[in-house]
Amino acid sequence: MQAILMRGPGGPEVLERQEVAIPAIESPTEILVRLHAAGVNPIDTKLRSRGVLIQDGLPAVLGCDGAGVVEAVGAEVTRFKPGDEVWFCHGGLGGPVGNYADYIVVDSAIAQPKPRTIDFATTAAAPLVLITAWEALYDRARLLEGQTVLIHAGAGGVGHVAIQLARLAGARVCTTVSTPEKAAFVHELGAECAINYREEDLVEVVMDWTQGQGVDVAFDTVGPAVFRQTIPAVAHYGDLVTILDPGPELELREARNRNLRLSLELMLTPMLRDLPLARARQCEILRRCGELIDRGELRIHVSQTFPLAEAAQAHRVLEEGHVQGKLALTVADD
Repeated sequence: MQAILMRGPGGPEVLERQEVAIPAIESPTEILVRLHAAGVNPIDTKLRSRGVLIQDGLPAVLGCDGAGVVEAVGAEVTRFKPGDEVWFCHGGLGGPVGNYADYIVVDSAIAQPKPRTIDFATTAAAPLVLITAWEALYDRARLLEGQTVLIHAGAGGVGHVAIQLARLAGARVCTTVSTPEKAAFVHELGAECAINYREEDLVEVVMDWTQGQGVDVAFDTVGPAVFRQTIPAVAHYGDLVTILDPGPELELREARNRNLRLSLELMLTPMLRDLPLARARQCEILRRCGELIDRGELRIHVSQTFPLAEAAQAHRVLEEGHVQGKLALTVADD
């Protein structure tokens, strides 16, 4: 089969198409999936440039998100049969298991039936961002109906689904964007207020929008500087969740004075630490999101797709920082 391998960290050029053996089912609960598409996420570019997370994990096949058709099943698999369409978040952190390839073997408990109403590329783009946004808003921040939410980078991969999940919970949403085009996009998704961070003062706009109270929940998807900038925009006793390391030099006096609840969200933890119950919870999130997608209540925006052989170019585009929604690799024809 064809796979995109990285043999060492570096720029996009380290991603090379190679011929490798089709993985074999080794456990009676596993399934072999013929991939049709793979999602491209910022974690992929970070692992490519800095090194993988699995010890002795080179050469590696990147790609945490996949969607495809079951080719074969282990002796104890009852949930799926050959020909079933599935999606999942598995692998891509180091070693040979990843979705930038023609095939992957996953445990059947990790996969979910693919949403019926969207294609493989859109499906493959979704798992990591959906689980991240769901856990951040619903599990970490414990979002409630009627609350106000600030979502940073609302036109991005995580941000654009976070807006929708917040609205589905009955919350009011404001978000940050960098262009009028992205502002129009997030309004379509349900955001009431789009803050152009290049031209407007974040705290000033948020306070005006919330009548001086600050938002009940803030979700940082950008990094340390934005995390610090957001603290005075959160209401007293509010929640601030980040998906990134807030950094070693963090002044939390104002956060403490506001009695904020600070939370860290890393959806990769169950995979990195081998936590079966947490992985089962994430699979249930995918199942519920699939239902929302098929009911037309949740939208996944894929702005561009690339053939598997052009994975390096997909990384270049993602690292430019202007992607609206998600990118995906097409591995096989739908």
